[in-house]
Amino acid sequence: MNIDQGLPYYELTAGEAIERLQSDSNGLSEEEARNRLKRFGENKLPEKGKANIFKLIFKQFKDFLVLILAIAAVISYLTGHMVDVYVIIGVIVVNATIGFVQEYRAEKSIESLKKLVKHKATVLRQGERFIVEARELVPGDIVLLDEGLSIPADARLIRKKNLQVVEASLTGESLPVDKDPEPLEEGTSVADRTNMVFKGTHVARGSGKAIITATGENTELGKIAESLKEVEDKESSFRKKTARLAKIMAGIAVSTALIVFLTGYFIRDFDFDDILLVTIATLVSSIPEGLPAVLSIVLAIGANRMARQNAIIREFTATETAGSLNVIISDKTGTITKGILTIKKLFLADGKEYDVTGDGYETKGDIMSGDSVVDIKDNRFLAKSLIIAEKCNDASLKEKDEDDNERDILGDPTEVALLVLAKKTGIISLPEFSDIELIDDLPFNSEQKFRASLISYPDKHREKIFVGAPEKILSVSDRILSPEGHEKLSEEKKQEISGKIKDLSSRSMRVVAHAFKDGGEQDDEINPDDAHELVFVGLYGIIDPPRPEVKLAVEECKSAGIRVIMATGDHADTAEAIARETGILENGSGSEDCPAVFDEQMLDVDDETLDRYTRCGSVFARVNPQNKLRIAKSLQGKNILIGMTGDGVNDAPALKVADVGIAMGQKGTDVARDASQIVLSDDNFASIVNAIKEGRIVFRNVRQTSFFLITTNFASTLTLIAAIAIGFTYPLLPTQILWINLVTDGVMDVSLATEPGHGDSMDHKPLKKDEPILNKQIIPYLLIIVPVMVSLALLVFNHYQGESVEKARTGVFLVVGMTQVFNAFNMRSLRQSAFSIGFFRNKWIILAFFASLALQFAAIKLPFLKEIFHFRDLAWPDILIITALSSLVFGFGELYKAIRKKLRKIREVR
Repeated sequence: MNIDQGLPYYELTAGEAIERLQSDSNGLSEEEARNRLKRFGENKLPEKGKANIFKLIFKQFKDFLVLILAIAAVISYLTGHMVDVYVIIGVIVVNATIGFVQEYRAEKSIESLKKLVKHKATVLRQGERFIVEARELVPGDIVLLDEGLSIPADARLIRKKNLQVVEASLTGESLPVDKDPEPLEEGTSVADRTNMVFKGTHVARGSGKAIITATGENTELGKIAESLKEVEDKESSFRKKTARLAKIMAGIAVSTALIVFLTGYFIRDFDFDDILLVTIATLVSSIPEGLPAVLSIVLAIGANRMARQNAIIREFTATETAGSLNVIISDKTGTITKGILTIKKLFLADGKEYDVTGDGYETKGDIMSGDSVVDIKDNRFLAKSLIIAEKCNDASLKEKDEDDNERDILGDPTEVALLVLAKKTGIISLPEFSDIELIDDLPFNSEQKFRASLISYPDKHREKIFVGAPEKILSVSDRILSPEGHEKLSEEKKQEISGKIKDLSSRSMRVVAHAFKDGGEQDDEINPDDAHELVFVGLYGIIDPPRPEVKLAVEECKSAGIRVIMATGDHADTAEAIARETGILENGSGSEDCPAVFDEQMLDVDDETLDRYTRCGSVFARVNPQNKLRIAKSLQGKNILIGMTGDGVNDAPALKVADVGIAMGQKGTDVARDASQIVLSDDNFASIVNAIKEGRIVFRNVRQTSFFLITTNFASTLTLIAAIAIGFTYPLLPTQILWINLVTDGVMDVSLATEPGHGDSMDHKPLKKDEPILNKQIIPYLLIIVPVMVSLALLVFNHYQGESVEKARTGVFLVVGMTQVFNAFNMRSLRQSAFSIGFFRNKWIILAFFASLALQFAAIKLPFLKEIFHFRDLAWPDILIITALSSLVFGFGELYKAIRKKLRKIREVR
């Protein structure tokens, strides 16, 4: 048996295809079907599988910070600091647990979005019809196609009857595609293979018979799914940044600890064992053991906030990466638009034009003439138009139940739009129209370019009504409906109607014309030959409307410096109109060097030319999966971060290549969801903007928490170095250093991770792709805050050392701890005053402040703790004075922000 599933069967005749697949028009035998099933395997795509618990757990430990912590734990163990060993191990476990729980919950959420439906197919086996599961189909099987059914595998048409297929999930084309069995030329693109039907699409109308040419991973859908395996999983931008941060902080820790050792041992001649313990304590306290947990907490908080706004995070670090996006590449159908055809305009032969309100399948809406609602009872022209819309279609639209707004929809999208229009007006409920009977029906045919129905009114008068392509209906009409009755359709009137067709088409509308003629009282059927001498009634202007929230979302993206690109499989004129309506394209945009819209011909260029297009283009039409990949890679080559949104199978490769793939959860395919890092559970483009806002907050919190750790650790270590250098003894013992590190850093940094947004997250441009977490913004805090903290510590040590070294260390312990606590308030915002963002807005930092206060006071007041840490009692007045002095750190931070704000205003005035 030599059956090739990769042959271009669209080039062959139906008979040749059957012969090459070693089948016949009656189908395979049961035995042959079983043999082929064994050979070719089941007709299903490779499954990603459920979340692997062990993989998710192992993933949490693949981090440079975890390695640093492990080294710190080993050092602590070798030097007998078992408390630190337990704490560090606890931090590692907590960090891994948070990451694991978040990603596991996300995977579970994705699984719940998948509809567990067993697809069936009608197949011919030795001339008899059988209903089988789609996964049992094999190459050579003959399948029967009917309206509303999903296509179970790729197949070559043998015959068809008014067959139209919706292929949006594969090609991006929103309108149904006419199918015809005639062979096609070599090299015909998938979107234009009208003699083929593809797995994952569905029949909009008509029926057909086809022979299966490819199953499972050999289908066009399967090829896309398989190509995803070739796309390498890359390390996320956030993981690169945190790895760099860990290396910097580890380098600082080692360097400062080494300075402490060299200063104490070689300059001050301290005992080797003593200075070694102090050095190790300094090293362990300087290593950011709390940072991994803080990062996980920041990401988890951001992910949970996103989830509440319908963005499910599948890849933990995508929470932050979303906030750094420079470009969003979005599909049009079902993402920017609703994916639902809606009639928005009515133009009637009497010259009047009407607007139709309401969108989608919602049957509430009005016919508007200017600002006035039209009463259809008093307008026979409209009534005629609406009767044709109601009766000249084969769609169904039913409410599921009284409490559920969802509907059961069946039929061609255009016919559904006609039915919705009629139901908005309630035309059929009016007494004179309520008993209209449908006698016969002629489905749409791509050759005849219209559909027709024969109806009978209550008075037994019969009419033949027609809906179809405007040029066709106009060509077979010789009269128009006018106030005087039926008037002759003059050449001048034809020109007027043709002009209106062009006008509506230029506004991205699909135009459908409608007409009628009297039917004989004895006529019981209608046929194509009846389409002549029609009375032209008017035009319906149909559009797949943009989601109402998209325009605002696009505006927010632009104000935040984020570029929005539409990449769609739809036609260029439709894409351009929607792009202008949503603000993706602005009026006047486009030039000779950079047209407003790039189509498939422009995209068939070399990489250098494509780079020029992607530098300026905002709309790419008639794109295929390869085009999307090239566009994505071209943009990434410019060192920017891109987000790709989509719902179809055709979007999946680019979703995986993108820095952040954003899939639709409701209308999206499983392949697209599995390739993404974020899934929108409401399919709402606006949710992307919310995700970006949260992502920016996440990065800000990571940066501010890192600044807090750097400044506090730097101040603690510099206090040791300065004290030793000027002739003091150790200002802090190793256990005291570790207590400060665990209590203040360990509590306050976590509270900083919970800082909410300040309303300015979208007021700045995206960060550069390689923007480090630590940047020059930390310098003012190192130059202002650190000297204040060190000076206070040295002054207090000098003040008390005359009484005893133990009391001096107690004072330094309190100063270092409390200055770090007050510094956390500085780090809530690096630019804004803590009072302007709401001093008490973050309740967690207030609670952490009092918790740190209590733990610090407990260490120097409770007898057993005093003994452990070798403290001496401080009087409450002294404690309060030292606490008040420590708050100078916060005061200097506020002063710096006020001066900075004043200088910025002066620059703006100049």
